[in-house]
Amino acid sequence: MDGLKIFSGSSHPELAREICDALGISLGALHTTRFSNENLKVKVEENVREQDVFVVQTATPPLSEGIVELLILLDALRHASARRVTAVLPYYPYARSDKKDEPRISITARLMADLLATAGADRVITIDLHTPQIQGFFSMPSDQLTAVPVLCAHLQKQGLDDTVVVAADVGETKDAGRFAKRLNLPLAVVDKRRYGDDERAKAVAVIGDIKDKRCLLVDDEIATGGTIFSATEFLLEKGARSVSAAVVHPVLSGRAPERLAQSRLERLLVTNTIPIPPDRRSPKIEVLSVAPLLAEAITRIHDGRSVSELF
Repeated sequence: MDGLKIFSGSSHPELAREICDALGISLGALHTTRFSNENLKVKVEENVREQDVFVVQTATPPLSEGIVELLILLDALRHASARRVTAVLPYYPYARSDKKDEPRISITARLMADLLATAGADRVITIDLHTPQIQGFFSMPSDQLTAVPVLCAHLQKQGLDDTVVVAADVGETKDAGRFAKRLNLPLAVVDKRRYGDDERAKAVAVIGDIKDKRCLLVDDEIATGGTIFSATEFLLEKGARSVSAAVVHPVLSGRAPERLAQSRLERLLVTNTIPIPPDRRSPKIEVLSVAPLLAEAITRIHDGRSVSELF
């Protein structure tokens, strides 16, 4: 595609290569140097003057280094006279820090948006933000894609007899409703409570009929897994036949892989917005690619066509 270039930071080069394969172009050449004092130098190794450039970098450990690398790369591209620079962030950093719910704290999701603009991003593409108001933090155009159709298309191929879509908590009800509507399935909701900052969650009630049903828990992300695993046990105790989960972002932090192995969750369907290291994978995890979705969005933006049609 003429005038289009895609570069990748170090966070998820596999996804960037998949996107390039879908578009029929080569991944842009760059080199990142990590000095002994932990400073980074990012050098773009090809001409980008007057090109439409997309930079793929997701939020994964080491997170802070990935953010700085992205900012340096955006700045390098801007000063190399790229015509337009779009930051492609499949999983947006600090997405949970979207409000001032304690005194004297940063709304860090907004800070990330400001930093992207300052570094030189003209546009942002992301997937399934933790809360919709984050999109309002950007001073430049932004496109929030959704991986729900990717997950639903795969689920439909597996058969959904006697299945109920279950929101992992009350806050996820609206998004779970999108799954239920697309799959033409009934909806139930787990009432889950979280206490303190330790990310532990406890299910206390379920709204809807799940007895002798195959339950499909849905959420935008799985971090430590407290919400998903406690809901799994709760649903089985309440008479569910089996429990699976469909989640967009496989954060899988802390002891999540170990807890997944020990849990009675039958299957965890996720996307590759975040790479899963080999030591954190599980036979229960099935990964779907969002590369075709991102490739189509990039094509539409490059050609000046509507992105909203993808929704």
